[in-house]
Amino acid sequence: MRERSEAVLADLVRIRAEQRPDLDVLTFERLSLDDGATPDEVRTYSELASRGNRIAAALIERGLERGARFGLMMRNHPEFVEAMIGASISGCVFVPIDPRTRADKLAFMLRNSGCRGIICADYCLAEVDSVRDRTPGLEWVLALETGEGADAIPIAGVAYADSLREVLAKPAATVDVRLESSADPLQIIYTSGTTGDPKGVVFPNARFGAFAMLGLLLGYRPDDRPYTGLSLTHGNAQAVTLGPSLHMGLRAVMSRRFTKSRIWDVCRRHGCTTFSLLGGMTTAIYSEVPREDDGDNPVRFVVSAGMPAAIWEAFERRFDVQVFEWYGAVEGGLAFKPIGQGPVGSFGKPVPGLEMKIVDDAGDECAPGEVGEIVSRPASGEPAEVEYFENPEASRDKTRGGWLRSGDMGHRDADGWFFFDYRKGGGIRRSGDFINPGFVEKAIAEIPEVSDVFVYGIPAASGAPGEKDVVAAIVPKPGAAFAADAIFAACRRSLESNFVPSYLQVLDEIPKTVSEKPQERFLLEAFAPEAPNVFTEKRS
Repeated sequence: MRERSEAVLADLVRIRAEQRPDLDVLTFERLSLDDGATPDEVRTYSELASRGNRIAAALIERGLERGARFGLMMRNHPEFVEAMIGASISGCVFVPIDPRTRADKLAFMLRNSGCRGIICADYCLAEVDSVRDRTPGLEWVLALETGEGADAIPIAGVAYADSLREVLAKPAATVDVRLESSADPLQIIYTSGTTGDPKGVVFPNARFGAFAMLGLLLGYRPDDRPYTGLSLTHGNAQAVTLGPSLHMGLRAVMSRRFTKSRIWDVCRRHGCTTFSLLGGMTTAIYSEVPREDDGDNPVRFVVSAGMPAAIWEAFERRFDVQVFEWYGAVEGGLAFKPIGQGPVGSFGKPVPGLEMKIVDDAGDECAPGEVGEIVSRPASGEPAEVEYFENPEASRDKTRGGWLRSGDMGHRDADGWFFFDYRKGGGIRRSGDFINPGFVEKAIAEIPEVSDVFVYGIPAASGAPGEKDVVAAIVPKPGAAFAADAIFAACRRSLESNFVPSYLQVLDEIPKTVSEKPQERFLLEAFAPEAPNVFTEKRS
């Protein structure tokens, strides 16, 4: 018989339910969706264990054998975590799906992973319904009634959907954990699919167990209270917040979604001492109008993946926090820069047990300062391993030569500190200079009329090979008097001339992934030099 292990989510929650049954380990705050005083939802270890057990029983009742897949599509509700636990207990595999996912991608993910059913929120039902004719293997739907948002559909009138709340209201049933080992798969997380169809990365139960242990590396203390507004459908929220909190009993706080204007108020209200930053979140927070109480908060440090060097120290001073920087990808590879160590802008050095280096196109290691691809493998010399679901060719290509090929371009300094430069195939080179978007974004984010900004490149109008023109995608603050000439003038005052954007692309919202990473391809598709929302200095 398999022995219980805290590296398995099902076992971890049951063990903690025995040890600390009444600890309010997870709080889901709901104010981010409206201005009303909506009560928070709290879960103890005991409640997570019993409710996860009920979902496991429901999965088994629906005929799901070990290894069978189901979709999980909702914002950060406690039922998301309970469904994760139910998957681990039943030996099934969940496929986390960002609730913003639309028809074509949703149909692909459900069909490609072979999902037999889906657990979703009522505001996702319309999208699920739109793909039912393209997902013939989808046998059942369990819907969570939330009533949140205009897209929420009353499930009483949806014939093919059963109520998740009714499942959770049933008497507790005892379900034995059906896993054979921690190597059994727990979830399949899909990549963003920016260069083709998304690929599903298979995560064993042991990988979530590693997430749970990550709190020690991050420097969490027993009295810390982490916060995240990142979606649980993304590995970052699971690794930085959920896993360590369940393991250490850290009483984490989660919002339905990230809201830059409320993050400090949420942390003050709940006494949160740390939160996670990712993608464009830092610039968005920094672009908020400075307040006298910015530094008056309980946060002692932020866990950042991609803190722009141009903003790093100013962010720390303004909000009186410290930055713990780290680097990782859904497929693997992990490095970190502890607080106060190493140069600003570096994401650190590889974790113990991992070898990381920078290589050129031929696979040869680059000299310090030379940009190349970031690759990694176990320090023992064993080949790196990645499993893309039913895609062995992509799995082999990702680990060719025994090294995990990140697709990220970076460099290291003479002391072994690593730096991220740009995504392979990306980067902005203008008039022979490499343009760091972070400096441009900082300058524009500090303009009071700007709510959000993302800088990217387009093929240069000059036609010079490899050269790009700079585009700043800008979201004006609501009610602000936007003037393109004022933006250009501010850039001229604070930036080198080569860094001044060629174009301003004004938008209501910058399209972003579940990890708050701006989706450059959609901006490129929408960009046209003569479009009415695109401005140049001569057209402003």
